[in-house]
Amino acid sequence: MTYAHRMPNTQPAITYTSYLKIEEILQLQQPLSNGPEHDELLFIIIHQSYELWFKSIHHELARAQDVLEEGDTHTALGLLGRVRTILKVLVSQVDILETMTPLQFNSFRDRLEAASGFQSAQFRELEAVFGRRDDGMIDHLPVGNQRDRVGAAMKRRSLWDSVLRYLIARGHHVPDEIINRDMTIEYVANKDVQRAIANAYRSDPETALLLERLVDIDEGLQEWRYRHVKMVERTIGHKIGSGGSSGASYLASTLFKPVFPDLWDVRSTF
Repeated sequence: MTYAHRMPNTQPAITYTSYLKIEEILQLQQPLSNGPEHDELLFIIIHQSYELWFKSIHHELARAQDVLEEGDTHTALGLLGRVRTILKVLVSQVDILETMTPLQFNSFRDRLEAASGFQSAQFRELEAVFGRRDDGMIDHLPVGNQRDRVGAAMKRRSLWDSVLRYLIARGHHVPDEIINRDMTIEYVANKDVQRAIANAYRSDPETALLLERLVDIDEGLQEWRYRHVKMVERTIGHKIGSGGSSGASYLASTLFKPVFPDLWDVRSTF
């Protein structure tokens, strides 16, 4: 009997550092200020962390939409709960940013030039996943892959559209014109949908639990927006924001606008 000759394994063993690409990650914080200014590193790390969490939320919501449309309540609850917990982390990161005083931020702010959070393609795409349909969302994005991704997200079903399909599968009536509407047009709160939601709350505890998880997410988004507004006011007051944006004034205009309006409107019917 002959035995095949085994070549020795020359691949290095996977380690914590190699698996997580730690050395590469730690090279991605490159302050531009002279010195550099002490607080610029914190500013970069916080915002890079936001982008990583946005990527994670995208990952969870894409799966959540799939399982909702499959009628898998249990898996959907876990995924949506994870998104809510990530949103709590985003809020807590504002606490860290607020340790930076206005003078500390202004020591390197001019280095940002036209850079602005308005240019976060991942957050714009998240807004589209949550149902926003506004071509102005992509005005601050460069032509290319980022703009294309946001544009594509505004043409496909939102998370709420997947929820409506879930409701139908559970036996709750949603009008055909809502389900078959043009997905490039922003959803508007609907009384017939609210009646279906009210019925679900009264007769379908499993669906009611899922709807409450969506309210948690909506509340979490509004909480993050509020903390973001107050952080900007605390840091730059009412000055024009980075990249020429209107700063805190614009951010304040986004407050108290739920992404799932039906879930809030229906509460006054009970």
